[in-house]
Amino acid sequence: MSIVDRPSSTSPATTPTNQGVRKHRDANEHKFLSFCLGTETYGVEILKVREIIGLLAITPLPQTPPYVRGVMNLRGRIIPVIDLRLRFALPAVEATKETCVIVLESTDSEGEQTVMGAVVDSVREVQDIPPSAIEPPPEFGCEIPLGYIQGMGKVKDKVILLLEIAEVVGSRERQQIAQAAAAAASSRAAA
Repeated sequence: MSIVDRPSSTSPATTPTNQGVRKHRDANEHKFLSFCLGTETYGVEILKVREIIGLLAITPLPQTPPYVRGVMNLRGRIIPVIDLRLRFALPAVEATKETCVIVLESTDSEGEQTVMGAVVDSVREVQDIPPSAIEPPPEFGCEIPLGYIQGMGKVKDKVILLLEIAEVVGSRERQQIAQAAAAAASSRAAA
């Protein structure tokens, strides 16, 4: 299912379509998709979520970090898939009927765009978290590197770790994964 239908951003700045894109972005600016890994709840900006899909067949890639599950064919496009549990050094668990892949789109500091899948235990809901309800991560006691955390969102009586998804997979890792994915795609094409 698609979470965010994105209008084309190729229209000139003065067209009604571009105004619609701006309104759409503004309306989703402080929204986060919440998901679980074990008992912890995490969130990622809804504008970075392309879609949520069930767990599909994933082809392993050689010479990639252990948290890289491999690549999957998403409607003809080969995208890398990471396991957030393994990325955050959480114990591996068997997939359940709630296990799914969040297809994410992120842009790093150099402006390079990446589309990747992230395996999570379950998806919860879209949360509206205004900036006033977001605090910086604690300087101690967090097993996830602080660079991965955008902030701590306060929602009702719980705290959601808001991830900076571009940092979760750094540029060096993205390059390594992209090269392995390209090699896998070209070997499939040759077969």
